[in-house]
Amino acid sequence: MPGLYLLLLLVSFTGTLLLDARFRLALWRRPGVSAGAIAVGTAFFLLWDAAGIAAGVFVKGDSPLLLGVDLAPHLPVEEPVFLAFLCHLALIVHAAFWNRREVA
Repeated sequence: MPGLYLLLLLVSFTGTLLLDARFRLALWRRPGVSAGAIAVGTAFFLLWDAAGIAAGVFVKGDSPLLLGVDLAPHLPVEEPVFLAFLCHLALIVHAAFWNRREVA
């Protein structure tokens, strides 16, 4: 089913955004800093991917779950969405850890 991976990424990203909003962890506590961190992290990992693709280390597989749209050779449209989700998830886990330490 083409696009299922992107759909699941967006559902997961929505879940982390809802957790973030509910507990005011990152984007709802410091939106500018958090959005900047997500953007810088995503850009860093996209550069990392580009280096891996250029070196022949990273290649796109033939999954029927991918949408089939590539931003560049071996770089599916799902990759930046995944990287942004990963950066946001890291932010909220970090914030949750520090919030827990402040309460305890």
